[in-house]
Amino acid sequence: MATVMERIQRGTPTFSVEFFPPKTDEAERTLWNTVRSIEPLDPAFVSVTYGAGGSSRDRTVRTTGRIATDTTLTAMAHLTAVDASMDDLRHVIGSYAEAGISNVLAIRGDPPNDKDAEWVPHPAGFSYTEELVHMVRRLGTFCVGVAAFPYLHPRSGDEDSDTRFFVQKVKAGAEFAITQMFYDADQFLRMRDRIAAAGCEIPIMPGLMPITTPKAMERGADFSGAALPSAMSERLEPLVDDAAGFREAGIDLCVELSQRMFDEGVGNIHYISMNRHPAVVDVVQRLGLTPSV
Repeated sequence: MATVMERIQRGTPTFSVEFFPPKTDEAERTLWNTVRSIEPLDPAFVSVTYGAGGSSRDRTVRTTGRIATDTTLTAMAHLTAVDASMDDLRHVIGSYAEAGISNVLAIRGDPPNDKDAEWVPHPAGFSYTEELVHMVRRLGTFCVGVAAFPYLHPRSGDEDSDTRFFVQKVKAGAEFAITQMFYDADQFLRMRDRIAAAGCEIPIMPGLMPITTPKAMERGADFSGAALPSAMSERLEPLVDDAAGFREAGIDLCVELSQRMFDEGVGNIHYISMNRHPAVVDVVQRLGLTPSV
């Protein structure tokens, strides 16, 4: 299987798509409909997350493996240290290797049940992402990515400490990064500049989600950890009772933000799909990122 680095360095702008593991049979059918609809669009890669607090580990492993073996897509697995011993992590990494998966996003993860709670490591596990990155690199020929935080990691005291911890993850072996969801282009660019100033120039991919409903607008603000920029809210809020108009405005905003990212030199954008494809398809088609038919 190709690596993420190979897939995003093709000389033209690319996109990737994030899924989450299904919890029910109906959700699984929805996911596979999305996977098959995305497949012909040739994304650089697709990823499957863990559930909140590291839950759904087995479903993540199974779903990622199925994408790797049953489709033409390049699959990237997620791996978190939440509630996992080193033996647990070795087992998961081995399962990914057996499925032919060569790409892993290593993240420490949030505490179970309350992402804002104090982080407590597993007694036989890891405290820091850099330790997890080092293990993945030691156990196989994986291409490893990590997370980046335009609004700072929730547990970073300031920009200097946030940058220092990011650089440590790269020194441990990370080759690329994907950001926490954001909607403020300037926040992303400031983060990228301070990381580059620290001598670290790995590809950092924006994590974006099209806002197509008022509920998605609330969810996006929660996921990103910051309120939507006022310019976005001012365009969306007057349309909360106009489903079609709201969706169109949300797609417009995502296309505009994506184009700003490409104009600023970003090579790949990672779209959070919520396991549904129409909005992502609309965005990437309008950006001209899909194969010519």
